[in-house]
Amino acid sequence: QVQLVESGGGLVHLGGSLRLSCAASGIIFEIYNMDWYRQAPGKQRELVAGITNDGITNYADSVKGRFTISRDNTKNTVYLQMNSLKPDDTAVYYCKTNHYLSTRSYWGQGTQVTVSS
Repeated sequence: QVQLVESGGGLVHLGGSLRLSCAASGIIFEIYNMDWYRQAPGKQRELVAGITNDGITNYADSVKGRFTISRDNTKNTVYLQMNSLKPDDTAVYYCKTNHYLSTRSYWGQGTQVTVSS
């Protein structure tokens, strides 16, 4: 059974930082791509950042230069370091994974990030 458990969300002021973690179980982590998505109230869920099984990263234009995605295959965990946070970053952040040869996806339950001005 695949499980993704996010943590690290919270309330932070404008310009602050947070680090989100997503711990995976039930998969061979090294061969899974990992993504972070977010969904703000009244908006569609959007891709924030992704990292492939072999470490290639991509970012939404809105977070480039501020967010960094990384993975630790020894801990089955993917991270999202978020710096220079803005109120527009307020959303529920979700972790998603899929086998690198498959489009079937698994999602975590989400963690709330709130940035106050």
